[in-house]
Amino acid sequence: MKIALAQLNFHIGNIGANFEKICTAIIRAKAEGAQLAVFSELAICGYPPQDLLEFSGFISATEGTLQKIAELTDNIAVLIGAPIKNSKNAGNGLLNSAVVMHQGKILHHAPKTLLPNYDIFDERRYFEPIQQNNCITLDGKKILLSVCEDLWFDGDKKNYPSNPFEHWSNEKPDLILNIAASPFSFEHPEARKKILSKAAKLINAPVFYVNAVGAQTDLVFDGGSMVLNREGNVVSELDYFKEDFQCFDLDWVKTAKSVPLETDLVFGSSPDVHTARIHKALVLGITDYFAKMGFKKAVLGLSGGIDSAVVAALAAEALGAENVLGILLPSPFSSDHSISDALDVSRNLNISHQTIYIEEAMLAFDSILKPLWPDAPNDVTEENIQARIRGLILMAISNKKGHLLLNTTNKSEAAVGYGTLYGDMCGAIAVLGDLYKTQVYNLAHYLNRDGIKIPTNIITKAPSAELRPNQKDSDSLPDYELLDRILKLRIEHHYSKNELITEGLPESVVLRVLKLLNQSEYKRHQMPPVLRVSSKAFGSGRRFPIVAQNDF
Repeated sequence: MKIALAQLNFHIGNIGANFEKICTAIIRAKAEGAQLAVFSELAICGYPPQDLLEFSGFISATEGTLQKIAELTDNIAVLIGAPIKNSKNAGNGLLNSAVVMHQGKILHHAPKTLLPNYDIFDERRYFEPIQQNNCITLDGKKILLSVCEDLWFDGDKKNYPSNPFEHWSNEKPDLILNIAASPFSFEHPEARKKILSKAAKLINAPVFYVNAVGAQTDLVFDGGSMVLNREGNVVSELDYFKEDFQCFDLDWVKTAKSVPLETDLVFGSSPDVHTARIHKALVLGITDYFAKMGFKKAVLGLSGGIDSAVVAALAAEALGAENVLGILLPSPFSSDHSISDALDVSRNLNISHQTIYIEEAMLAFDSILKPLWPDAPNDVTEENIQARIRGLILMAISNKKGHLLLNTTNKSEAAVGYGTLYGDMCGAIAVLGDLYKTQVYNLAHYLNRDGIKIPTNIITKAPSAELRPNQKDSDSLPDYELLDRILKLRIEHHYSKNELITEGLPESVVLRVLKLLNQSEYKRHQMPPVLRVSSKAFGSGRRFPIVAQNDF
């Protein structure tokens, strides 16, 4: 039996374009002699469709497209993910299903049993979990069908009421097919391989795994579809962060040996695989956000700091240097090196730039506002006005030129509120919003691996917002190494206040950082979407009330 794995970049809701991609892949699979073509979870409509699933017209469109795909299966079977109406009266009205089509007909659909309801997932909002025998016979082979999370059961019964493996292990299938939309985080590929390997060994059957690829707003799907033999060894791996298509002979898989994995095949001898993955994920995130929104050009503020320099480099790679415009917005407090560093970034990346001095606007606002507080000294109010002047100018350029504004706030700043609402926190997408400041420095070094993109002075100088004379980030924040350690333990690993202190972290710093983190929740609720690259990003995967006492 020959099986084609089609790892494609779908567009949520763009069912017509998705259908064209699927058709092209089916034609190719037929040409290469495949008996079965396999596509990812909810491929027809894109993942995650969220509340689009509540529109009857949306469901009708997916149903009609399934029928059109079935018409292409005269001499090939197709397995594809789609929302299917729940025929039972109880529960939610839809099933997240793996649909099998052959000889012009829909033969079977296997509903997803384990519906994730943690982090960014909310599948129980739309779908009903149904456990049934998901084995079918095709071309004389007994095939176990599963959808993403179904293979992720690891004995933790607190999340799910049932374990599919309890009856699957008795089915003795010839192979397992798993269709998935598994979002990227930089530590996730190892966990994914471990889970798939465990499934192959428990059920004693090879696994054919097809993952989604491409970015959907804040979520990046990294692909990395793979085939594992019954011993749980990866015998082939599709590309990462791009579309791919490969055919496999089942008899070959049964005897194939393990292969070098993504660390060697994709990222070469990089000393920091996590940073290399993050780089590819962010470039794909920018590319797809613009392409799927119908935009080509980006604008951003070039401050001469490391965050804007890294975002500019990523944008130039994702969109092309000719489509990126950097705006220098110096004030009387801007240092000469910040201006020269920003100009060096522009030259290194070959992007266009313009310089707009904001002192005149600062004086105008001072004239307007000073009568309201004639005797009050300058403070954070005037500092924030500078940031808001810059935000206003950047948004005006965005409106007039049709460029999307890239936000350059990093995760450390967003966590502690070190940013100005409607100023440097505005934009269409937050490129670095899931990278701590220390990770931004790592990424800057990685971007310079083949030549200087980020000027050395930007990497080595002390970071500063330059909103007052001689200002440094360290005036307001702990050292970033310490700050980021506290934040990561709190945000990603849910350490309590007492656990952080027991870890040996300075109590006064811990208390201060947690206070800033809690007080800044209202700012983060107003941030642009954040490209997710970690296991816990700000946004849909981290849900905290704004007005809450959080001293735990």
